Amino acid sequence: MSKPVKELMIADYQRRFGDVENALLIDIRGIDANENNVFRIDLARKDIRVTVIKNTLAKKAFAGTRLEVLSRALVGPSAVAYGAESVVNVARELVEWARKIENLELKAAVLDGELFEGKAGVERLSRYPTREEVQGQMVQLLLTPGGEIVSLVAAPGGEVLAIVEAMIEKLEKGEEIKALA
Repeated sequence: MSKPVKELMIADYQRRFGDVENALLIDIRGIDANENNVFRIDLARKDIRVTVIKNTLAKKAFAGTRLEVLSRALVGPSAVAYGAESVVNVARELVEWARKIENLELKAAVLDGELFEGKAGVERLSRYPTREEVQGQMVQLLLTPGGEIVSLVAAPGGEVLAIVEAMIEKLEKGEEIKALA
């Protein structure tokens, strides 16, 4: 491959992955064409893109970016999977697909500059909560003290109501009320 073509490919990778901060590295070699099409179409529906890359050119394109840590895993045939709402969603999808497709190799992932190496690393990443899940947990944590305050404020009123009801019940029976408690 000529130097100008390599430079064009590096520029294309830089343009394509310039805004990508988190991604997965996979090997899709050995997957038959029909299965590969089904795999890619399903991922595309979920806004996940898969791009086959040349390792040496990708290393140059990733230099100085958040994807640079993936360079250690750029060995053998590689493709970058990225997109969706979160890299955690991408990892979950690819872990699921790896169970269905024998030849799909999970090589590595990067989340906020941290490298998750190998299949075990990608599976660990897939168990992380997504952004939406974390936001839901935060809302729940913020609302829990408020609910407890409401319960504490309402509790004395409930006790007073119980005493008043007990007094009404005694008075209706014609009993005398001697002490409150």
